[in-house]
Amino acid sequence: MKGKRHTTEEKIRILRAADGGKNIVEVCKEKNISEQTFHRWKRQFGMMQIPEARRLKELEKENSELKKMLADSLLKNRVLEIVNAKNGKPGTQEADGHPRRIRRGVLRAGGLPVSRARPIHVSLSGPATV
Repeated sequence: MKGKRHTTEEKIRILRAADGGKNIVEVCKEKNISEQTFHRWKRQFGMMQIPEARRLKELEKENSELKKMLADSLLKNRVLEIVNAKNGKPGTQEADGHPRRIRRGVLRAGGLPVSRARPIHVSLSGPATV
């Protein structure tokens, strides 16, 4: 079961209460935390003051946003490199700049190629001609 989450400011206030002359065990019982949690917070925040902790939180948030922006930029560059590599291969375009048209036979359901289709002219007044 997850316990109560304390804000950074609350953690620092608890640490300062222990520095103010109270026994660590008393502070832990009063704030309903374990001694292990107290010492983990002490190692994490040390002698940090509340304004410093707020600034640290802001910097961590900014850092995560910058990492996301960098990841997005790297992904866009990678996609552009792949597209450019496909479009830049020799032989994919004619001299006039238009792509070559590769003629492929149309496949029927049976998998056999269909011969060139002839246009069918349909007349509304008479029978269809081929």
